Amino acid sequence: MALAVIVIATAGCVTTVSDTKTPGMPFGRDSVGGRYQRSVDEVYGAAIKVINTDGTLLTEYIPHDTTNTVRAFKGRVNQNTVWMRVEEVDPQITQIQVEARTKMGIQDLDMAHELEKEVALQLAR
Repeated sequence: MALAVIVIATAGCVTTVSDTKTPGMPFGRDSVGGRYQRSVDEVYGAAIKVINTDGTLLTEYIPHDTTNTVRAFKGRVNQNTVWMRVEEVDPQITQIQVEARTKMGIQDLDMAHELEKEVALQLAR
């Protein structure tokens, strides 16, 4: 019972890689990333293809405080919520960050890593 009280007391809101808020455990690493020598459009297209293959795309958006060189979306894969953010590091390098959380708000690094790897494989095709 005491453990349940501690878990509930420490739960809160976390900021996702797409700069939105969601209920979740605010401690520990919660995202993985990669950099590719591709355009934002190519990496974002590969990410969309991966999320549509593995799950469901829920929302797409450009964060308000950025330019068109940053795009993000939220999706669902196997009951987990997934966020991906694609942004230009420089004109030839694009970075992707992937975050996955369970229904309970606990980070799922294995799923995030798997999805980031699938984006890399999609770009290699």
